[in-house]
Amino acid sequence: MIIDLEKFLADERPAWAELELSLKKLEEEPNLQLSLEQARRFHYLYQRASADLARLMTFAHEPAMRLYLESLVARAYGEIHETRYKKEPWRPWVWISRTFPQTFRRYQREFLLSLVVTLAGSAFGGLAALLDATAKEALMPFQHLQGNPSERVAREEREQKQRDPLQGAKTSFSSELMTHNTKVSIFTMALGMTWGVGTIMMLFYNGVILGVVGLDYVQAGEAKFLLGWLLPHGSVEIPAILLAGQAGFVLAGALIGWGQRTALQARLRRVAADVVTLISGVALMLVWAGIVEAFLSQYHEPILPYLLKIAFGTVELTALFLFLAMAGRTEKENLRT
Repeated sequence: MIIDLEKFLADERPAWAELELSLKKLEEEPNLQLSLEQARRFHYLYQRASADLARLMTFAHEPAMRLYLESLVARAYGEIHETRYKKEPWRPWVWISRTFPQTFRRYQREFLLSLVVTLAGSAFGGLAALLDATAKEALMPFQHLQGNPSERVAREEREQKQRDPLQGAKTSFSSELMTHNTKVSIFTMALGMTWGVGTIMMLFYNGVILGVVGLDYVQAGEAKFLLGWLLPHGSVEIPAILLAGQAGFVLAGALIGWGQRTALQARLRRVAADVVTLISGVALMLVWAGIVEAFLSQYHEPILPYLLKIAFGTVELTALFLFLAMAGRTEKENLRT
């Protein structure tokens, strides 16, 4: 029996108020995820309120307070023992600012593998072009890259003094770039179903092209042109291809299942959302890269100074790196670092 009702109410009301506030947050934000400590605190407050209700039942002169506490305990019980699946609404800003970068960081090893394969391809392409003059024609995928770099630079700078080479065609050219690069990225990701072999081949060949083109222009003394041409869109496009490779390796890892005792179907189901998140992020990056390539990258001196274009690409690359490394960081990630 409660001996001092006033003291009892004064001692317990703060805990009830805290429980009510927690319930209000959970009811207003159905998708709110409690940390372990928050969940323990909520459960403690629920148990404490239940015990207080049992004690208050013995005192017949506080029916209003008993009804309030009964309602509070019933709401807390419902939250704790809720079993219905709540489908989370898709919130674009949350997906972009948190889900996408968090997913990228969760598979850092796969991204590093994608980067290493591409760098190996670049080294191979550059070395092949350096040792064999005929390798350029065999490895270059585009005919306009097979000519002399200095002649191309002089020709494009001369033509741009006279007319806009993409006048009336920027939008269609940008759309073609987006479509083509997105198809290549999806294909690179999908080849993860070949246990990663196809993904490795795509990344390696992409690196070969970069290596051959890079060495060709550097040897011709056109490094400034190369950076001014590639950096504005390449600072986003090349990382996008690397992320597509990362998604392919995530898929391959689930398919192979090293050290995992779960069934293949369960492994694929577990990574499906992450693979979709990565390739969707890649598609968004390639939309931006396509716009920049059509409206900026194709314009050279004297229209746009190379140093300005290089600075723009450097800022893009830095911003992308900071976004993927820092956006949406959780407390757990901060503690690990």
